[in-house]
Amino acid sequence: MRPTLDASPLAASLVQSTLTDPGTPSATTPATHAAAMPSVLFVDQSGQLGGAEFALLQLAGHCTARSEVVLLADGPFRARLEALGARVQVISDARVSGVMRQASMLNCLRVVPGLFRQVRAIAARARQFDVLFLNTQKALVLGALGKPLHRRPVIWYQHDILTREHFGRIQLSIVKWLVRLAVDHVVVNSQASARSLAALTGIDADSVPVIYNGIDARAFDRVDGRDVAALRARLGLPRDAWLAGLFGRLAPWKGQHVALDALARLPDVHLVLVGAPLFGEDAYAQRLHEQAAALGIADRVHFAGFQDDVPAWMKAMDVILHTSTEPEPFGRVIVEGMAAARPVIAAAAGGVTEIVRHRRNGWLVKPGDASALADAIGTLRADPELAAQLATQALSDARSEFSVERYLQRMTQAIRQAAR
Repeated sequence: MRPTLDASPLAASLVQSTLTDPGTPSATTPATHAAAMPSVLFVDQSGQLGGAEFALLQLAGHCTARSEVVLLADGPFRARLEALGARVQVISDARVSGVMRQASMLNCLRVVPGLFRQVRAIAARARQFDVLFLNTQKALVLGALGKPLHRRPVIWYQHDILTREHFGRIQLSIVKWLVRLAVDHVVVNSQASARSLAALTGIDADSVPVIYNGIDARAFDRVDGRDVAALRARLGLPRDAWLAGLFGRLAPWKGQHVALDALARLPDVHLVLVGAPLFGEDAYAQRLHEQAAALGIADRVHFAGFQDDVPAWMKAMDVILHTSTEPEPFGRVIVEGMAAARPVIAAAAGGVTEIVRHRRNGWLVKPGDASALADAIGTLRADPELAAQLATQALSDARSEFSVERYLQRMTQAIRQAAR
């Protein structure tokens, strides 16, 4: 990997720069001045909407004049991108898409023909742009393998903690050597992600810029949460219950089962689960329903499914929970809860500890500890003044440290640096 860019914020002169060239992206068109934005081909592996995709949605929407997005699978993410004016191309292969994080060598070998078809297709598109921006791990593999074909600078936005708890040995080995040999710049979403990259590749963690995801606090300002009862009625939630909200896809490592165990210790609290199972996790979702019934709390657990209007749902809660049982690379939902001006209780691991300061802008608990989670919920319910203080500081931090403007400024700086 070549030396990475300076992680400092953009100078004031770059803050005001705009994307002015609406023409067809071309790698042969010279920049007219230092602030000109290079043309970018973004690549993402998913058609679904996860944290990495929401981050790319903001960036691609900011760069529509001189960019295109390649998705390796179709889905609602495509429609969201196109609604922002982004050009989108889907280059999919069902067998390649089916390779799991813990795939065996045999499974990897079986998809080699489809993999190289995608490599060639991405490389053909990349030759029309100044920079290739790879947003996910599978995008990294397919985009970086094609570098001998496209010969464009490669920037990878790492959203994952690269450990054996999350990925198979083969996947980690591939990432290690691609980063060393074919990636020009790596940007990470947290210091926790940077440390895992350093442990895997030997790259100095301090040389890799950390660019936190940006959260649009204005989306939360547009929700009138002053009349919470009316908002809950609109959303079909109990008007007078004390609601704990847990947001994110239904998956074992997201820890919804821990929240159910905690709820069983809190007889007057209701739990709202906003999210749906993805990536073959329907069996876990069914187990959650069964767990709620077995604990006798089914009438206090509300499975809301996937919801687009996250700001309204968060504003309707009394507290926002984060219950991941494994280290979270960042914790986008935590910052959203902060932007909603709600107290947040989060599992203290990974990038979460870079966001939440215990008893200052939120509350930290040991991951997987249902008893500690129940105690924290009970504490904030019994002390509304403390809960309000945490929420006020959290809102301030969300606006100052995790704004969309800050994210876009630093990410466009990274793209400019990669194009040099």
